[in-house]
Amino acid sequence: MADPLLLKRYANRRLYDTEKSAHLTLADVAAVIRTGRQVKVTDAATDEDVTAFVLTGILLEEARRKNALLPAPLLHLLIGLGDNVLVDFFQNQLYGIIHAYLGQKAVFDEGLRRWVQMGLEAGNQAARAISAVQGLNPFADFFAGPPPSEKDKR
Repeated sequence: MADPLLLKRYANRRLYDTEKSAHLTLADVAAVIRTGRQVKVTDAATDEDVTAFVLTGILLEEARRKNALLPAPLLHLLIGLGDNVLVDFFQNQLYGIIHAYLGQKAVFDEGLRRWVQMGLEAGNQAARAISAVQGLNPFADFFAGPPPSEKDKR
């Protein structure tokens, strides 16, 4: 895996790509992550790692556009339980659940791809078998009718 993309966050909350020497939006950072690349964001003034804060901002911005991230009853419950429960839940539980889900999804997708491929191959084999059998029909000429006469050919 490639090294993480290093970003600097300035006091005005602008993000700066140190590789391309260009400013990025949260949507740009999300697009980078969707390509499979990790990012690391540091505060330009203090050099403090603010990656989690920026990534949370991306999720919140996407949730704002869709008008929901998590259902309100779940959010009430998580807030009511306090910070320690949230940290434990997100670090230990949710992370593992999402990885397990992605692993199972990959297995399912591969199985489905193989199943579709087998169906395509079976269809191709059936078409080849039909073509081969049609060439072996001893009555094909009889059922095709008489050959055209010289008069019909004109």
